[in-house]
Order: sequence, then C-alpha cells, then structure tokens
Amino acid sequence: MSERKSEYDAVLQKAPDDDTLLFFTGHMEALGLYQALEDLLYSSFPHVNKRVQKTQITFYNSHVFACVSFARVKRKAELPARWLTLTLGLPAPLDSPRVAAACEPYPGRWTHHFVLSGEDELDGEMISWIREAYDFAEIKRRRTDSRKSQARAGETSPNPNEGS
Repeated sequence: MSERKSEYDAVLQKAPDDDTLLFFTGHMEALGLYQALEDLLYSSFPHVNKRVQKTQITFYNSHVFACVSFARVKRKAELPARWLTLTLGLPAPLDSPRVAAACEPYPGRWTHHFVLSGEDELDGEMISWIREAYDFAEIKRRRTDSRKSQARAGETSPNPNEGS
C-alpha cells in the first residue's frame, strides 16, 4: 500500500496546477513539453518562482529570466503541430539559427524568442542560454538591491550641501 501511495504522491507532484492547465486550454498538445521545461528549470536553478498569467507563464528569481507563451514569432505555416515559445532575457544578442526573433528593448538587454517543439530541444546549448538569462536576472537583482541600499543610506545621511 505504501508503495502505491508514493507513486500517487509522485504523480500529484508532477501534475500541473489549475492555473497552468487553464493556460494550456487549446494547446494541450504542448503541455508535456512545458512540463519538461518546468522540471528542468526547477531542478537546475536554486531560486525559481513561477507566475501564470493569461498570455504567458513567467519564471523569475527576483527578476524575470524566462517566459513561456504561444506568441507567434514565426509564420503560422512555419510552426510545428506542437510548439511553444520560450523567451529569454540576455545581455547580448545570440547568433544562432535557433533564435526565431530577437530585439533590444533597451540598451544592454536582448529579448530572444525560441520556438520549441520537442523535449530534445532542451539540450546543453539551450540550458546554457537559460543559465545565462538566470544569471543576468540575478545580476539585475544585485544592482537593484544595491541601489535600494544606497537610497536608504542617502535618506538617513545628512546632505552636505544643506545650510550653504
């Protein structure tokens, strides 16, 4: 009985939550691919949070590093039967045929969109790009924390120009 219970618990742990299931309405064929990606993210990185929204699932540490969506970044005719779009924020442009689209929304941040159609595409190269995006988000967190600390210190420090 206990062996059966542990199998049941394992299935429950892997079962997607209601919000994720709702997100995949109309795209259930991509759910297995998404679950493989989600498992990879949670097993590879120490601090991963997830937010399910209407149009995307966002993964973040303190800042967003990856998003999953069904954004069409290729012509419909070029999309496979089962697909999802993985979006990564990176510090520099990638030169790879795997990049479906890329843009620089502001200096020093490049948004890359990948169309994934199979678990085999979650290979070493993709994992290295995800790691780069994760690390880039961590650097932004440290910068933000540093600015907040400086702002707090500035609030309590006397202004050297006051009284002149």
